[in-house]
Amino acid sequence: MIFIPNQRPAEDVPLLYRLQKQTRGAFVRGVTFGPAVARKARQITPPQAPGSTGPAGRAASPAARSGAEEGRPRPRPRPRPRPRPRPRPRPRPRPRPRPRAGRRGGGPGTAPARPWHGPGPDPDPGGRGGAEVGRPGPARRRRAERSGAGALRRGKERAGGGMAARGSAGDAALRRAAEQWLLWDKNPKTSAIVKQLLVEGNASELQKYFGSRMEFGTAGLRAAMGAGISHMNDLTIIQTTQGFCRYLEKNFSDLKKRGVVIGFDARAHLSSGGSSKRFARLAANTFISQGVPVYLFSDIIPTPFVPYTVTHLKLCAGIMVTASHNPKQDNGYKVYWENGAQIISPHDKGISQAIEENQEPWSQAWDDKLIDSSLLLHDPYAMVNKEYFKDIQKQCFHRNINKETNLKFVHTSVHGVGHKFVQLAFKAFDLSPPFAVPEQKDPDPEFPTVKYPNPEEGKGVLTLSFALAEKDGAKIILANDPDADRLAVAEKQESGEWKVFSGNELGALLGWWIFTCWKNHNRDTCAIKDVYMLSSTVSSKILRAIALKEGFHFEETLTGFKWMGNRAKQLMDQGKAVLFAFEEAIGYMCCPAVLDKDGVSAAVITAEMASFLATRNLSLSQQLKAVYDEYGFHVTKASYFICHDPKVIQQLFDNLRNFDGKNTYPKSCGRFKVSGIRDLTTGYDSSQPDQKAILPTSKSSQMITFTFANGGVATMRTSGTEPKIKYYSELCAPPGNSDVEKLKKELDELVNALEKHFFQPEKNNLQRKTE
Repeated sequence: MIFIPNQRPAEDVPLLYRLQKQTRGAFVRGVTFGPAVARKARQITPPQAPGSTGPAGRAASPAARSGAEEGRPRPRPRPRPRPRPRPRPRPRPRPRPRPRAGRRGGGPGTAPARPWHGPGPDPDPGGRGGAEVGRPGPARRRRAERSGAGALRRGKERAGGGMAARGSAGDAALRRAAEQWLLWDKNPKTSAIVKQLLVEGNASELQKYFGSRMEFGTAGLRAAMGAGISHMNDLTIIQTTQGFCRYLEKNFSDLKKRGVVIGFDARAHLSSGGSSKRFARLAANTFISQGVPVYLFSDIIPTPFVPYTVTHLKLCAGIMVTASHNPKQDNGYKVYWENGAQIISPHDKGISQAIEENQEPWSQAWDDKLIDSSLLLHDPYAMVNKEYFKDIQKQCFHRNINKETNLKFVHTSVHGVGHKFVQLAFKAFDLSPPFAVPEQKDPDPEFPTVKYPNPEEGKGVLTLSFALAEKDGAKIILANDPDADRLAVAEKQESGEWKVFSGNELGALLGWWIFTCWKNHNRDTCAIKDVYMLSSTVSSKILRAIALKEGFHFEETLTGFKWMGNRAKQLMDQGKAVLFAFEEAIGYMCCPAVLDKDGVSAAVITAEMASFLATRNLSLSQQLKAVYDEYGFHVTKASYFICHDPKVIQQLFDNLRNFDGKNTYPKSCGRFKVSGIRDLTTGYDSSQPDQKAILPTSKSSQMITFTFANGGVATMRTSGTEPKIKYYSELCAPPGNSDVEKLKKELDELVNALEKHFFQPEKNNLQRKTE
């Protein structure tokens, strides 16, 4: 090993350049330079004598200096070839291949560099492959400037920081993901967005678009529309459907005989060119390209039409493109299995894996016009519109009352798809059509009249409905969310105020009504042993109270209709009658023909119930009190906090699990003593002998239920589709306890303690729900 220190006599400096010439601009192996000399060598700029006009790296001759001093022009001497050091014997090099465009200047796969034999240092070290260390030559730089990577580098140089030319490993991965995206994406709007991100070199924005792929879960996909793997767009729809198609092929040998159904709502996103209809067509094209029949609705539909079509036509699966009641920029991809219920594990994991394995678009993935002439494309719109309304008429028990009622209704679809279908449902039940809120009856993806297109939010969404009801003398308002799978109900009270029923209250009314109708039409007392009702674990237990007194079965499931729908199908296959299922988030399954929440059938059945009660001079509110009087009061209160930081959410629940030390839950909440805990994230249940929860557990979501000594129950859980931490509380009293106000006060104090001690909104910077 030869060591050349930092300080060298001036006459030894040319040695460094000779060494560099012999190694094409790189340092000799086995020679170590001091840092200062290395820096000087990299500059490739030897010192020149004053007045020298010779090439860099050569001092002018004495004769030339003297000529210059006398003012005479110095003749340029013809350079003599400098003797080259004899190299070690080595194999004769192969002929140099012609360099590929854009790859000269060093690096894997480039041609060998041509050595420079002229006087002084190489004037273009990068153009022939012998680039200065860490910097490409001019030719390569020009080519790089025209590429996406060059655009990214220039953008960051203009920005003055951020991702450097080489960048960190994470930045390089983001660039590669963006460049790969541009190779596959044929949507000009999303492609332009990504190209602009590369030009600007904005690392934070690239992270937002390409940091992580949307996670496919039991709810399918739901995210904002836009470019990149983190958003809903043409390419991610194609990739998702390719994976889903491959997964179905593995699970159904007759997939190409039975097929799938695809529906869509009215959502659209102009800036990215995405819409529910376009996503549905791209999904249909993916299946048809593989020889799979597709039943693609030709127009917008309510979400429950998809699970209905799956079971009615005995298809392998269904897809509904919708984001339900989410903000306007969102969209979703909801999947149903052959049983007509939403998928549950392990299907979500299998589909997710298949998506990862099928990301490159297939050859015809983008040409969705091909499906229009395909014999594999079918339109079920007319058939389903006929058969669905025929099936829900089986739940119509008082047609004569419906024809004669003077009760008036107002309906709003909140700029969604529900208007036409609720009108048809009323016609099927022989009810006069409800008054439609004119500003909200037609689909509009901008949802211009509401802050949130979710009737669950309360009176703020119903302002226009209240005004129309006052004008036309209507006493009941029916409100669907944009994809018409949920229903909110409001009723005008004798005081003139409007009462918006909670999901639990309407669940109590519908549960009572559907069981009463069944009992009146089934005189066989033995049949009740095969009757079931279901609700989610965070919903009111009023159905349990009714079941205990009336003698039918009640079961609770995990949160979400995917669990209730699958359980209902299991029971029905065993010959049981599942009359009703509900969740507190205003979702109701009133008809066994649809194994999911259905806001259309729920709306018309509620209207028939109200019309019947009107003949007894009873309002919905009065009948609710009668239900509580008979089966016991169930006072509930639910709300949520908004939190966009997953780390804060995780820490909040970790604190509850380590409240007074490691693996210790709270023993009290303010003045309220905790008597039981069930944690469906970890599988812990203090009420069971083995302390293991009976209900299925999931580590991918947070859910803890606290039971208190006063009989109250409170559950805290994260939302699967929104940045929310929700809570649900209930306080029950046995039949005959009429002191409802005392129960409400007790529950309010419990909820206040829950928020203060368990949520700690100020400490965790949580945003409260606003009306």
